[in-house]
Amino acid sequence: MIVSFQSPLWLFLLLIPAWLVWWVWTRHSGRVAFPFDHVVSINGVAKRPSRIWPVLLKMAETLPVLILAMVIIILAGPQQTGLPISKRLLTNIEFCVDVSGSMSASFGEATRYDESMQAIHRFLDYREGDAFGLSFFGNAVVHWVPLTTDTSAIKCAPPFMHPNNRNRPYWFGGTEIGKALLSCRQVLKSRPEGDRIIILISDGYSSDLDNGRSEEIAAMLSDDGIVVYDVHVAEGEIPSEIVTIATMTGGEAFQPGDPETLSKVFAKIDQMVPAKIERTLGELMDNFQPFCLIALGLTGLFQLSLFGWRYTPW
Repeated sequence: MIVSFQSPLWLFLLLIPAWLVWWVWTRHSGRVAFPFDHVVSINGVAKRPSRIWPVLLKMAETLPVLILAMVIIILAGPQQTGLPISKRLLTNIEFCVDVSGSMSASFGEATRYDESMQAIHRFLDYREGDAFGLSFFGNAVVHWVPLTTDTSAIKCAPPFMHPNNRNRPYWFGGTEIGKALLSCRQVLKSRPEGDRIIILISDGYSSDLDNGRSEEIAAMLSDDGIVVYDVHVAEGEIPSEIVTIATMTGGEAFQPGDPETLSKVFAKIDQMVPAKIERTLGELMDNFQPFCLIALGLTGLFQLSLFGWRYTPW
């Protein structure tokens, strides 16, 4: 255990108890000799007294000095470094969910949109501690929930932007994935720390990724350290442009054929994005306990010594 002190100048006062200990064990003055101090007669045989009693007396006299030393150490403010702290590093995950009309198509026992949002909710439960954001897109993009560790707003969001919701604005009817990714990029760029991930959930093709635009967007995302995972909730092959973006950014594209597989996809994404743990040095904290215990123990011994071991001048 490494001990440091908040006010180390107090430790210079330890010279006082050090001098007192030396004085107790080396002084020879102040005593009056009596005959029985030197000779003890037992059964007519003269014997010199045992030397253990002077040693015990000096030890008893030393106890108050040691208590004083403990008090000085306590006044100096002993501290120790706590145990290393394991801290989970934040991962910023932005869900980019397609809410075009085709997302109302059947997918298992519900719609593509409903099953996707349910899978997101389960994903939130086993990624506790990360920051999540939720964006909906069609021909426009709305950042419904900002990046936050409080996921309650995301879990309450599904009814408001459901593709079958008649109150939903009409400009969410199409699919512009490129615009959505670039908009989510701006959200993630605002985060000064932590990994940056986009989980794209869509079922369609996007014309704004044609003519090499997908490579340009992928390059911009990659330069900003943003990884894209695509979950394509529709039949047929995943559009090559989306696969290009996922691959170039270090992510992957998935095509679950049913809700059960969709849950497995999110579980796999969780494994591919493991939580990072950082061990930091422990903080300095007061360390009075051992010195207080020593001082209490010395005080108890000194009190016991007063029953019979005390200095007299003869």
